[in-house]
Amino acid sequence: MPSPFDQSPYQVRLDWGVAGLERLAPADVVVVVDVLRFSSTVTDAVAGGTAVPLADALAWSRNGAAVAAAAPADATVLLGSIRNAGAVARAVQTVQERRQARTAVALIAAGELDATGELRFAVEDQLGAGAVAAALTDLGIDHTAPDAAVAAEGFRALRRALRHLIGATGSGRELQEGVAATARIEAAGIVPTSTVDAALLDAVDAVPVLRDGRFTRFE
Repeated sequence: MPSPFDQSPYQVRLDWGVAGLERLAPADVVVVVDVLRFSSTVTDAVAGGTAVPLADALAWSRNGAAVAAAAPADATVLLGSIRNAGAVARAVQTVQERRQARTAVALIAAGELDATGELRFAVEDQLGAGAVAAALTDLGIDHTAPDAAVAAEGFRALRRALRHLIGATGSGRELQEGVAATARIEAAGIVPTSTVDAALLDAVDAVPVLRDGRFTRFE
């Protein structure tokens, strides 16, 4: 039976973490949003021609990579961020055109997991999911669940302050102080995206897609 929380009446949906992915009705496209720093870093790597194995990403991302790993095998899994929001929306539009059918989109904001595994709301992921939702709306993919609509309008209202907001979040301040994951990313031969660059809207025209256990560029 449908759940009141599965957002199934809507084309564009939004929820949080692996539990949110499971709560939503099945979608044709899953967009994982983990702005600091999984989605942004993998996007930059893919834009530079580097394929990123999901297994490697799981070693340094407890949030976004875990959501991507939990996505259904029959869904197209994309990574979204502030840096590539417009490109993600265009990729979703391309998927819909190829399918020649209405395409359901699940925006999954990764949030942050604390030491006990409890999910914490992350402002940067709300803004990132809102950026993608707003870009989808601009393309006419606008049958949007209230959760996604609130994120989109929040992004529109705050877009001029993205750099300040992202840097001032708990996650942003933590990265500036230094985290162990940075060394693990660099050990994998990947350059971590900085907090400042993660706040740059549509700076990259590349979208990572998960295929055969690796993130490569959506074509």
